[in-house]
Amino acid sequence: MEICQILKQKKLLDTPGVYRFLGLRGKVLYIGKATSLKNRIRSYCTGDISATRGPVIMEMLSRAKNIRMEQTDSVLEALVLEAALIKKFQPPFNAKEKSDKSFQYVVMTDETYPRVLIVRERSLFQDTEIAGTIAGTSIMYAFGPFPQGGMLREAMKIVRRIFPYRDTCKPDRGRPCFNSQIGLCPGVCTGAVSARAYAQTIHNIALFFEGKKKRLLKKLEREMNSAARMREFEKATEIKRTMFALRHIQDVSLIGKDVVTAGESVRIEAYDVAHLSGEGLVGVMTVVHDGVPAKREYRKFKIKSFVGVNDTKALAEILSRRLGHAEWPLPRLVVVDGGKAQVNAAEKVFKDAGILIPVVGVVKDGHHRPKRFEGSRVLARRYESDILLTNAEAHRFAVGFHRQTLRRR
Repeated sequence: MEICQILKQKKLLDTPGVYRFLGLRGKVLYIGKATSLKNRIRSYCTGDISATRGPVIMEMLSRAKNIRMEQTDSVLEALVLEAALIKKFQPPFNAKEKSDKSFQYVVMTDETYPRVLIVRERSLFQDTEIAGTIAGTSIMYAFGPFPQGGMLREAMKIVRRIFPYRDTCKPDRGRPCFNSQIGLCPGVCTGAVSARAYAQTIHNIALFFEGKKKRLLKKLEREMNSAARMREFEKATEIKRTMFALRHIQDVSLIGKDVVTAGESVRIEAYDVAHLSGEGLVGVMTVVHDGVPAKREYRKFKIKSFVGVNDTKALAEILSRRLGHAEWPLPRLVVVDGGKAQVNAAEKVFKDAGILIPVVGVVKDGHHRPKRFEGSRVLARRYESDILLTNAEAHRFAVGFHRQTLRRR
């Protein structure tokens, strides 16, 4: 196909992003998103496209004359941008591929405490006009269409961790809903959040789904500085965590649902603590990138916050200090040496920082051999060899650093 010859000459980016196939006079034919633009776009010119992608995409490729790519910082942002561009350009082959009106939308109701919901297209639209209500309530915002409902639901889990919102609970009912108890609802049900403060959350979510992350970050920075000037330090810290989460969106769940993941770049970090009855207490970080140890990125930590024996507290200090280095790329997965206690300690550090990074613990037997995994079983199976490699590297590196520290003493 002519388009495949053009793609061979293009510089393809190995980053998340959105791509548009263009026809005559630049008409947008089809819009898609990818974990890796390079891998996804190459897949259109390998194998039997008719069998793997169907006749609709085959016809689209026969008409395509060029392609345009836009990279994003995360798969989540690619998902949001894809929906915004589909709404703007209404590409004919996106509609043909999903002709059963199964697209989904994120809507926000027009209430004192708006609900954030996922709604199917057939329930929301009549022709091209908004039908108007959800259970008798007017709609304030509608974002979409999102072609993949399963991926949208996973995306909303990530968004909700950054911006807790209301979906089903009743305002001021007096007792916390389940989501409020686990930090996914700001306390609408108990009156813990004012209508004005909650409106700011809704505005922030709207800015994100409009693809205005930079504007959103500037807005949050102004609010953080204002809170600091008013000596509302707890509020300023919470906004800082939200900004960190936005800048370091972790979307492993979305990557797992992307249909083309071959060659996906994966960074795994492992942490271990070493000491001799509390003497020479140190910790390390090791990195495996695409199955290869990245030894230049290994790091050493001397424990500073306490003296004694407390491996989980030492681990928490190491991870907290590691997160202070915004110049270090965040991993797709963190590996800790130990069981449930170590996994819980790591997850708490990430939760307090407002980010979502999966954690796997490597439990050892009496001979210090791996016995089982704690934490995410799906990721443990997917990256088992890399997990064991980086964990072994962390143990070796920690023991070496500990011995070096004792010798210096």
